[in-house]
Amino acid sequence: MSQYISNIKSPKVSIAPMVDRTDRHFRYFTRLLTKKSLLYTEMITAQAIIHGDRNMLLDFDVFERPLALQIAGCDAKNIGKAVKIAEGWDYDEINLNVGCPSDRVSGNEMGASLMAYPELVRDMVKVMKENTDKPITVKHRIGIDGNGVLPDNFGRKLLDKYEDLTKFVDIVEEAKVDRFTVHARIAILAGLSPKENREIPPIRYADVYKLKNDFPHLNIEINGGIKTTKEIKEHLNYVDGVMIGRAAYDTPFILSEVDKFFDDGEINNISRREVIEGLIQYLSNLDDNTREYNVLKHAMGLFYGVRGSKNWRQLITPPWDKEKNAVDVLREALEILPQDVLNMRVQE
Repeated sequence: MSQYISNIKSPKVSIAPMVDRTDRHFRYFTRLLTKKSLLYTEMITAQAIIHGDRNMLLDFDVFERPLALQIAGCDAKNIGKAVKIAEGWDYDEINLNVGCPSDRVSGNEMGASLMAYPELVRDMVKVMKENTDKPITVKHRIGIDGNGVLPDNFGRKLLDKYEDLTKFVDIVEEAKVDRFTVHARIAILAGLSPKENREIPPIRYADVYKLKNDFPHLNIEINGGIKTTKEIKEHLNYVDGVMIGRAAYDTPFILSEVDKFFDDGEINNISRREVIEGLIQYLSNLDDNTREYNVLKHAMGLFYGVRGSKNWRQLITPPWDKEKNAVDVLREALEILPQDVLNMRVQE
């Protein structure tokens, strides 16, 4: 079989798609901190794109780019329709979700359960590529425990060996996937919540390293439990890119450092004061119907680990005084929080 070598360059760092997290407000906040990382939408089903409010689902600000759209589905025809519709929004990449372990998703034969059907994933990617010239990527797990989910006639329900992973990749790469983003845990499709699936199955980074070694022509990005820039640097010795998830949400100021992993090595080096000023400008330009806390909730961890963290969280958490709005709250924060922390930069 001929090997497909993608002509796209994998981002050194990306921020994982997270349901109820990576909305437009979070992406704007994140882009203040990192100018180069690839951002993602929340997972959006193909059916929602076909039948739902497309502007609400797909609109984004050019400031958020580079930005990838993540789609979930289990039918190649519908996936193709959704990708064709999304062409009107000009995302930088489109990603197929083959990793979500939620019962709501896997029970509908989407997400991680698709790892049991690599030929279907391959066919969906082929149809996606027929409907766009944008890079098509796949985000998946290193394996699955399908007991209680996969049908009785499926045969093996535990696909957790490295050989199962390589079989999946070997088949799916026939569709000329531009990048494989691999969460280094198996997904347990029954009995665990999505949160538990991020914590309980053992992390197996070595499997992802070996995958890159065995498929050197592929773009391989690693995901799962990565929390610090030191860890990012270590992983980049073995793979093409690193995707971080909850750490980007819980400790977002680390994102002001991650641009150093890209080619020119120049970090964004923004201060928390400048981030807050950016949020003030953003809020000032928002539609009046936007619930302002839906913006500020994403910045809850901005002062994680430094003086003023508790005061910051208290300030931006409603209820606020009746005469105050979110902009007033942020301006108050600039006055009362420790000035040295507000002005602190990674490189001083």
